[in-house]
Amino acid sequence: MDNEFDFEEEDLGFEDNPEFDEDFDFDDFESVEIRTVILSKNNMIGLLCMKTSDEGGAICRVDPREAAPSVQIYDDADKAHEWFTKSLRTTTKNGWRIAYDGVPLMG
Repeated sequence: MDNEFDFEEEDLGFEDNPEFDEDFDFDDFESVEIRTVILSKNNMIGLLCMKTSDEGGAICRVDPREAAPSVQIYDDADKAHEWFTKSLRTTTKNGWRIAYDGVPLMG
């Protein structure tokens, strides 16, 4: 290996992990919805995210004025959508500007 980030596929150890299921069906994730909103206000950057599925949902808020992100879990995806919409509406009324609204950015 030429550098510390080079690795052999077998070094990942998936084949030795009893929890790794080779028959895993990635099509089960079709019902997952992810939305990310990047907000700005007075040289601050905030983040509001939502992830929902048939099983429920979660909303995460990152406020630069808070010490840690906050996460709220919902048993119902519709409730997560409802509270995400309310939170975004309140945030924009409080002077935050939407810089990005969509799926998480990759890369």
